[in-house]
Amino acid sequence: MLQLLTFLLGKLSLLSIFKHFESSCADAGEDRERHVARDPSPPPPPLRRGDLLEVHRTVFTHYGIYLGDNKVAHLIPDILPVFSIDKELIGSVVSNKRLILGCIYRCATVRVDTLEDFAYGAHVLVNHMDTAMRSNALPNEDVAQRAERLVGAVPYSLLWYNCEHFVTGCRYGAAESRQTDKFCEGVKSVIRDQRSVIFTSLLGIISIVCFGMAPSTTLPTVLIPFTLWMAG
Repeated sequence: MLQLLTFLLGKLSLLSIFKHFESSCADAGEDRERHVARDPSPPPPPLRRGDLLEVHRTVFTHYGIYLGDNKVAHLIPDILPVFSIDKELIGSVVSNKRLILGCIYRCATVRVDTLEDFAYGAHVLVNHMDTAMRSNALPNEDVAQRAERLVGAVPYSLLWYNCEHFVTGCRYGAAESRQTDKFCEGVKSVIRDQRSVIFTSLLGIISIVCFGMAPSTTLPTVLIPFTLWMAG
């Protein structure tokens, strides 16, 4: 019995020592976490006039050129100028809804907004495109001056001249859009996929069954699959 009590007391003492050690480690870990939390993260490098900025907006990336003094020049579609000439109203921050409707209507301007309005609550990346472009960046002052000269209404095309074309033309001297290139590659892959021929043929047959034989149903049923087949 005495040996059993001695054994139990030894185990209890070891358990208490282990718990004390565990709590001490936890306290030390908390102290380290507090110390890390108190240490401020290094501030981001200051923006320079002529820097290329990009932010993620819903399903796409938006681009602009920093002009200094917390101002950004960017090409942005906006539907509001179609319905109003109130400069103060038009000058308010462009929401995603206004932007998307402007894309559809192809109405856009190169405008100067504050950095906060340009970011629209998103994280800003600086000169992130420099490593992906084939051309070297022009001097920052030249970039900013190019952007300033283009401020105003511009012809807009989602595929041929969008905000990315604007900034790459200003910073690298050649208007390019990686987003457009990826979209076109996606369209090409769909066209090359012969399953799209079968899919469009089935849709055409369904439309004929539902709406009857007519030029508006028969011609697309024949021409669209044939075009996809030839392109593929």
